[in-house]
Amino acid sequence: MIQIKIEKVDILSIRKNPDNPRVMNKQKFRKLIESIKEFPQMLKLRPIVVNSDGLILGGNMRYTACLQLNHKQVYIIKAEDLTDDQIKQFIIKDNVGFGDWDWDILANSWDTKQLQDWGMDVWNPSLDEEFKPEYNPTSDNKEMTSEDYEKKKQEIDNRTHETSRDFIECLCPKCFHEFNVESK
Repeated sequence: MIQIKIEKVDILSIRKNPDNPRVMNKQKFRKLIESIKEFPQMLKLRPIVVNSDGLILGGNMRYTACLQLNHKQVYIIKAEDLTDDQIKQFIIKDNVGFGDWDWDILANSWDTKQLQDWGMDVWNPSLDEEFKPEYNPTSDNKEMTSEDYEKKKQEIDNRTHETSRDFIECLCPKCFHEFNVESK
């Protein structure tokens, strides 16, 4: 059984992994810094993972943000007794999102601005000054033709106009996923 022990260590006692394949653009890095400022307890809840030599396996971006914020200490978990193959797997799997988002729940139960502030990539036309709607979008979906799309869109429009609803039915022009958005 693996024993997990969270330690608080001097930030200079661990080091960034030069072979870390993850990168973060400046805007997302700024959001990470703001996130740490607003919710520093998250650093203890998601400690940086290091090997027995103090090399970071998971949390390189949080480490860099903590350095920039002049933190003197960080929380870590030591992942000891891992093979080289397990270390490589961890570095990748720690950054892979296996799940998918339920966009209906996000659209109707969460604040879009807040989600964006927390670093999530969500689209909100009211926050995007350069937004110009594309009424005849192209699609990579080879299974549905533009005629199929127009027909499906008309079906949704007809259903929406036939009844009074609290939700608006939508059709994604890129993947043709149907979803509901709460009308306000």
